Amino acid sequence: MKIRQLNYILEVARRGLNVTAAAEALFTSQPGVSKQIRMLEEELGVPIFVRNGKHLTEITPAGARILEYAQRLLMEADNIRNIAEEFHDADRGELSIATTHTQARYALPPVIQKFRSRFPRVRLHLHQGSPQQIAKMASDGHADFAIATEALELFEDLVMLPCYHWNRIVLVRPDHPLVRSGRPALQELAQHPLVTYTFGFTGRSKLDQAFAAHGLKPDVVLTAVDADVIKTYVRLGLGAGIVADLAYDPQADADLVALPADHLFEASTTHIGFRSSMLLRGYMYEFIGSFAPHLTPRLVDEVAGIRDPAERSRRSRELVEALRKP
Repeated sequence: MKIRQLNYILEVARRGLNVTAAAEALFTSQPGVSKQIRMLEEELGVPIFVRNGKHLTEITPAGARILEYAQRLLMEADNIRNIAEEFHDADRGELSIATTHTQARYALPPVIQKFRSRFPRVRLHLHQGSPQQIAKMASDGHADFAIATEALELFEDLVMLPCYHWNRIVLVRPDHPLVRSGRPALQELAQHPLVTYTFGFTGRSKLDQAFAAHGLKPDVVLTAVDADVIKTYVRLGLGAGIVADLAYDPQADADLVALPADHLFEASTTHIGFRSSMLLRGYMYEFIGSFAPHLTPRLVDEVAGIRDPAERSRRSRELVEALRKP
């Protein structure tokens, strides 16, 4: 049994049993992947995949268990490499971050700039996607850290640590009727066309909950995953935009009027998540601390050391509440 073979079967499973797509992702040939899978199955004495001619059609029950343990084994192999690299060359390595557009565009630039000046020999990889995609990348080991506001709680193997709270603002053109309100009520917002985030992105659920709690149905005429896109359509006059407050730049967005909305919506919390089985290197602790200074290495280790997912989630909620206190 070879680590390469375990990588192959996991990639084939991730690619929907498409061996050609897996081979392309692994920068190798399709016949080579097929041959190595066959060799592994022969060595183990059980099939991992069901075949229909040359095509893989499903994963066998034994294959499902093998894939589960293969993923664990490969993660532990990564930890072994991390240990060796930490002792051999502590300031060299890679850091892969999966996050949303809002975090990548507005929250992370100063953090990454500071991190790069401190660790110039660490290669950074930034992946963007939906919160569910981001969480899955971290859970599957394709990213070291997931940074998002939603969906991280769907994966029990992730350690979730609260980084900061944020709320929303309403962006309108200077000639919009809401400008006269200064501090609009929820009922006023419901009377105008709105442009905001797609459901599942950037705390959109909090917005929907607020309207529903008052028996209101907002007139959302356009949704997007990108705050810059939302602002573009606000400028075109499609409606009032509701975006994360950190997405507003007083200079770049000087042509728009920002109205407070923290009195309308419950604050959201951005978390950083990583696999509970992952061994953190020194520069990883530094990155977490730079993004969220209250997350000290000692606190990170404390939460990561909790093995019961329910207890770990409870501790994470405690930290969320502690972060709310002045």
